[in-house]
Amino acid sequence: MSKRDLKKYLTELNKEQLEEQIIELYEKFSPVKVYYNFVFNPKEETLLQECKLKISNEYYPVKKTGRRSKPKMRRSVAQKYIKHFILLGVDPFIIADVMLYNIEIAQTFSSENIVKPELFFKSMFNSFEQAVIFLIANGIINDFKTRILSIHNQSIKQKWHNETEFNAIIERLDY
Repeated sequence: MSKRDLKKYLTELNKEQLEEQIIELYEKFSPVKVYYNFVFNPKEETLLQECKLKISNEYYPVKKTGRRSKPKMRRSVAQKYIKHFILLGVDPFIIADVMLYNIEIAQTFSSENIVKPELFFKSMFNSFEQAVIFLIANGIINDFKTRILSIHNQSIKQKWHNETEFNAIIERLDY
């Protein structure tokens, strides 16, 4: 069904029928429920704290009784939250905060531990590039200038293999 057909169908329904359909969608489909729960009770700060906790657990897992948990360092955890926040229409400043926090916690981890997988560095660069593009697209790049430069400086300080790629992005920004 096209969007036009859907609009035509919806205009043919009376108010009661529309309400019934929305309630049915709400009950049947979890994403619809999540969307409406967010729209009517955003609690962005709570979502942000929950998200940051999950991301930090990727690098600094909570120890389980009797054994030490190994860090998983998965970029995908942050990416899922970022995608979810964009779909919900969360404030771009919060999304940007999550994007940069993901890189910052990874850099904190790599400053304290030896990280060998090349994929880690490539993944963090991709996150950095994605964050910069998002910041530019939303016109908030100057609000995050300090954090962007700090991430760049850490890539140099820690001698990341791909620091030249970070340099290239910073040079394009004329900082």
